[in-house]
Formats: sequence, structure tokens, C-alpha cells
Amino acid sequence: MFQPHTAFVLGSSLTPSSFIPASTARTAPAMKQEHLLFTVRLATDETAIRKAVQVRHAAYARHVPAMAEKLLAPEPTDYEDGVAVLVAESKLDGAPLGTMRIQTNRFKPLSIEQSIELPDWLQGRPLAEATRLGVEQGRMGTFVKTVLFKAFFSYCTANGIEWMVIAARKPLDRQYDQLMFSDIYPERGFIPMRHGGNIPHRALCFDVKNAPMNWERAGHPMLDFMVRTHHPDLMVGKPMPVAPDLRRSEAPTNGIGVPRAERFSAALQRA
Repeated sequence: MFQPHTAFVLGSSLTPSSFIPASTARTAPAMKQEHLLFTVRLATDETAIRKAVQVRHAAYARHVPAMAEKLLAPEPTDYEDGVAVLVAESKLDGAPLGTMRIQTNRFKPLSIEQSIELPDWLQGRPLAEATRLGVEQGRMGTFVKTVLFKAFFSYCTANGIEWMVIAARKPLDRQYDQLMFSDIYPERGFIPMRHGGNIPHRALCFDVKNAPMNWERAGHPMLDFMVRTHHPDLMVGKPMPVAPDLRRSEAPTNGIGVPRAERFSAALQRA
């Protein structure tokens, strides 16, 4: 009989298997397969975009009311080339459960670059930034957030993205510490972000290529869920070509992306 694995859920002690129908999951020789109670897909039509905006606005209204007023309608960035809007929808009734916007730097600089200049080791590399994350309240919303991160990671691996970039405000930044994101500018701490309502955020990055190795070295509880389990309900679309002028070289060996074990353990304890 299939035994659902235990994996880490962002900001919670819940496990993804709590939301996976055990009868639909089966074990493959090299990888598990699990079906979810919802799907995650690209918002490729106006109806899907409106669903994403609905849950986005509701989430910001709870946490950042001043910004929520500006998010009642789709933003121009939602329709730009090199941008993917993800929407999580219930299989039961199609209700939107969560959303995230992914912007690559194939056509234009990332939104975070309105507020900071990226260091040399990130310049000219294939990057993707996640913004406008929003999920429904409650236990399901917490799990949807974790699945959206996997969708982000899967989108990046499918499209040749080397580094994920995010701006995280308190207390959400601690969840990215748990995932082994690292500060782009550790000495600067929280920086006001124009695309985040000028609220101070930490600028963080994540080494996509070396993530499985880094998670395995750390004994990270997300490893099985992220790398060793196939979720057919994540439909992040066909790979997007990477601009030819973006260098495809090895990741820098300056330790970025691999926080010290002590910092990682402390982040887990704080959550």
C-alpha cells in the first residue's frame, strides 16, 4: 500500500500528504506520483487572469491593505512577454485557491531591479522573480503556497532559469530562509521595494541548478516533495526559450545559496 511521504509545508507543521487523496497516489520505480485536490496552471485567458486577481486582492487585503486597493484589476505586467501568472484552482468547483506571478528577465529587467542593482554574479544570467503571491486562508491555503513554490521551481528548471529571485517582507522572509534562499545583500537587510508598495523587503535568491544537491546535503524535508515526487496537477506550460545573450555558465562558487547550517536550523526553529 502506498504510504504518503512526509514533507515540509511553508510556515506550518502540516504535511502535503494531508491534502493528497491516498487512493490516487502510486509509487513508480524512480519517482512517486501524487495527485492533488487542486490544479496549478498558467493563466492563459482573461477568465483565469481574473481568478488570479480575485485571490491576489483578497490576500493583500488581509496583509497589506494599502496595496490591495491597487490590485482590484489585472496589472499591465500580467500581460507582458516573459511573464507567467499561475493560478491554483479547486478540482471540486474551480474556485481559485492561490496565485503567483513569475517574471523572467528575457525581455526586460526584473521588477526588483527598480529598487536595487543586482550584483555582477547575477547580471546577464537567466533569472526569474516571483511576485504577487496570494493564497486562500486556512490549512489548504498554507499547502497551496508550498505547491506554488514547487510550480515556480518547476517552471524555472523547464525554462533554463539559473537563479530564482524574490523580495520578502517580514515575517514571510523566514519561510524563504527555511527553503535555503540567501540574501543578495546581507549587509543591507530590509530594503524598500517600489513594486512592493515601498515596504521594506529582503532581496533573496535561490540557486536552481544546485537545489537538489543543497537540499540533500542539508537533509531538507522538502527534498522528496520537490524533486522525487511527480505531481501531474502542476501544469506550468511548455518551456520558454532563454534569450541567447544570457550566459549559461556554472553557478558561482562563493557560497551564495548555501546558508550555514546554524542559520538554517535557527530559521526552522523560529517558524
